[in-house]
Amino acid sequence: MKQLKAALFDLDGVVFDTESQYTVFWGSQCRLYHPEHPGLEHEIKGSTLDQIYDHWWAGPLEKERAVVTERLNAFEARMDYSYIEGFEPFLTDLRQHGVKTAVVTSSNHSKMEAVYRARPEFRSLFDAILTSEDFDESKPSPDCYLKAAARFGVPSTDCVVFEDSINGLKSGVASGASVVGLTTTNPLEKVETLSDYQIVNYNGLSYESLIRVLF
Repeated sequence: MKQLKAALFDLDGVVFDTESQYTVFWGSQCRLYHPEHPGLEHEIKGSTLDQIYDHWWAGPLEKERAVVTERLNAFEARMDYSYIEGFEPFLTDLRQHGVKTAVVTSSNHSKMEAVYRARPEFRSLFDAILTSEDFDESKPSPDCYLKAAARFGVPSTDCVVFEDSINGLKSGVASGASVVGLTTTNPLEKVETLSDYQIVNYNGLSYESLIRVLF
């Protein structure tokens, strides 16, 4: 019988209300370098920076990577890292019930340093923080969530993944975990096809209610 032993959270659009900010940044860069591909900023959500560069800033554009990275670092340093509504009390409730918690993000160490500066309490909220440097394969591969489950020594079927991007949702499903989809980035009709339960934010969500709907 499945049990809820670990909760695994993506970062942007799941813990922090930052996806709209990234859409603005990547929209500006994509329009500058790829005007032939409108909407590209939406397609790359859930991808690592290396994936974005390998696919979209290759060949003649490779020389522009350093410039884009410098702009991105400056942007992330001044971003607003506000928690999704209801996240903090929900996380506290999970931990009080003995559920292990982890951030599982495609962000890299440089981005996380910006998070730690803006949110000094962040590290203490989770039992583990896994970043892009910890994975061999990026979302939609399940590698990141399988590694997070292994970090806690629990089967992935006893985990709940919280995701918002299409690649992230696919990753969670492929891992065998239960998946809660947040509609912070994509519309409900897209999220519900790749998740077991959908939420707008964490208001009203608790350990007990999660058990009822998923286990």
